[in-house]
Amino acid sequence: MSAFSELVQSRRSANNFVEGVKIPQSELEEMFSLARLAPSAFNLQHTHYKVISDDTVKEEIRNAAYGQYKIHTASAVIVVLGDKNAYLQAPEIYSGLKLLGAISEEAYDQTIQAINGSYTGNDAFQRDEAIRNASLSAMQFMLIAKDKGWDTCPMIGFDPDAVKASLGLADHLVPVMLITIGKDNQQKIRPRGYRKPVNEFVEFI
Repeated sequence: MSAFSELVQSRRSANNFVEGVKIPQSELEEMFSLARLAPSAFNLQHTHYKVISDDTVKEEIRNAAYGQYKIHTASAVIVVLGDKNAYLQAPEIYSGLKLLGAISEEAYDQTIQAINGSYTGNDAFQRDEAIRNASLSAMQFMLIAKDKGWDTCPMIGFDPDAVKASLGLADHLVPVMLITIGKDNQQKIRPRGYRKPVNEFVEFI
């Protein structure tokens, strides 16, 4: 079994953490430097993160998450955000490739036109893409965190408007999920919940 297979099988969502454990910012930055390599549509990199370790702000987020205790004990709570306006950065993202000669002027113009054609004026698509691509990044972050010895739990049980108000977020940033991170307080690895066999969720055509 490969190290990656073992990592995937050992990851669990932690429901309670060892209180008082601090994560060095340098270690978080290292994890995010790997998470930034996650795929995103048109390489627009829709994801933004807010890492909250300040106890006062954590409690505000906990209130927005209906008082869930795991936020209190976690070393940090990470707010995963999707940017509906990510497409506006396409010229900046692709200009470097054009300058390096990796893409032609024609390919550059076609790419920018395709991006604008997909996103401009389509709020539903902007929101869907913000959520979809931020979710890809978040899953990669959680696997990276596990590889570094940290436990996580993705959370969708929160009031997004309350989170936005607490953090003063701009309207184009969509709260996608929360991730609590720290050291799992469970002494033993919990049995994994039921997982469907492959033939129940995969069709080969």
